[in-house]
Amino acid sequence: GVQTCALPISLLQLQHRSEAIIKKKLMKHIIILGDGMADWAVKSLGDKTLLQYAKTPYMDMLARMGRNGRLQTVADGFHPGSEVANLSVLGYNLPKVYEGRGALEAASIGIDLKPGEMAMRCNLICIDGEVIKNHSSGHISTEEADVLIQYLQEELGSDKVCFHTGVSYRHLLVIKGGNKQLDCTPPHDVPLQPFRPLLVKPLQAEAEDTASLINELILKSQELLKNHPINQKRIADGKDPANSIWPWSPGYRPQMETLSDTFPGIKSGAVISAVDLIRGIGYYAGLRRLEVEGATGLYDTNYENKVAAALDALKKDDFVYLHIEASDEAGHEGDVDLKIKTIENLDSRAVGPIYEAVKDWDEPVAIAILPDHPTPCELRTHTKDPIPFLIWYPGIEADSVQTYDEVAACEGSYGLLKEDEFMKTFMLANK
Repeated sequence: GVQTCALPISLLQLQHRSEAIIKKKLMKHIIILGDGMADWAVKSLGDKTLLQYAKTPYMDMLARMGRNGRLQTVADGFHPGSEVANLSVLGYNLPKVYEGRGALEAASIGIDLKPGEMAMRCNLICIDGEVIKNHSSGHISTEEADVLIQYLQEELGSDKVCFHTGVSYRHLLVIKGGNKQLDCTPPHDVPLQPFRPLLVKPLQAEAEDTASLINELILKSQELLKNHPINQKRIADGKDPANSIWPWSPGYRPQMETLSDTFPGIKSGAVISAVDLIRGIGYYAGLRRLEVEGATGLYDTNYENKVAAALDALKKDDFVYLHIEASDEAGHEGDVDLKIKTIENLDSRAVGPIYEAVKDWDEPVAIAILPDHPTPCELRTHTKDPIPFLIWYPGIEADSVQTYDEVAACEGSYGLLKEDEFMKTFMLANK
C-alpha cells in the first residue's frame, strides 16, 4: 500500500508556480494621474462629461483591454483638496497621516519642519476691490513671485513668521508655535466672492492668536503689494496683480510610512510633478522626486519630457507616479474647451507614448489611469464625487467597459473602491 506521487506533474506545477512568482516580482507599476480631469455633464456638449466628449483613443482602448471602476478619494469629514485625494490614491490612511497641504509642500522645497512649527500653503492671489478675482494672480511667474515673497519676508518676517518661495502662485508660510485648529478657506474654492467674510477663524479658543496673526498678515500684505513695481508692471501689461497673500491648509510635520514599508513590491519609486504638493507627498512616501525641464503645472507643460522621465524611471524603479496638473487648472478657470484640450493632450502625449513604449517590454508594466478628484468647469472647484479609474497590464482579463469616463466606469468590474482599496488592488494587479 505504498502511495506514489506523480513527480513530473508536481515538478511542472512547481515550475509554473516559480515562473508566476518571478513574473509577479518583475511587474512594474505606473500611475498616470490627470489632476481634476473628471467633470459633470455639460449641456453644450450634449449632456456629456468632458471625458465622454474628448477624443481619447488610448484611454478608451486601455479601458476596453483592462478593468475599470470608481474610487472615492475623499474620506468622510475631509475637504476635497488635492492633498487629500492624492494621499488617498496612494493608499494612505487620511485620519492617521493628514497634516494639511503646507507641511507637504514644505518638504518639497527643502524646509525641514521642526516640532512646534506650523506650515501653511500661502497663495499669491488677485483681489479686485473686495472680491477674490482668482487664486493664482493670473498664473504669475515664479521669477516675479520670488521677488514679492522675498519682499514680504523683509517686511513681515520675524523670528516667528517666515515666508518661503515655491512655484508660480504657490508658496509657503511657516509660523513657529502656530495652532492648526483653524477654519481656512482654499482660495480656489471661492472665486468672485468677497474676501473679508472668508478670513481665518479659530476653531478653538487656543487658536485665536494664530488666526489674528494670519489675518493681520493678509491685510498688511495687501498694503505692501498694491504699489509694488512688479504689480505695477503686471497691471500695465494687462495682467492680474499679485496683491494679497492667502494662507490656508495648516499642519505640522506628517507621520507617514513610505510606500515601500506598505507595499513590498515597491523597492524603489519615483514621482514626476511640477506641483510642490505632489512632490512633498513623494518625499514622505519615499519616492525619488524627478526634475523635468519645461514642467509647468499648466496646460503648456512639457508632456514629452515628462514621458521621457517616466519611462526612464520605470527602467530603474518598480513604481512611478506621473502627475499632470493641466486639467485641474482649466477646471478652476471654468474653461470647457481648454479642459477638453488638456484631456486630449494627456491621452495623445502621455498615455499613448507610455503604452506604446512599455507594451512589449520583457518586464510587464501595469498602468493605472485616473484623476484625483473632479474639478467641474461649472463649479470651478473640487468635488467629492467618486472618480473613474482603469487598470491594464499584459494578460489582464477585461471587463465589459468600452470607454474611459465617469459613466462607463460605473459598470466596471472593480465596483466602487475606497480608502486603500485602489492601491492594494493595483499593486496586486498581476496576482
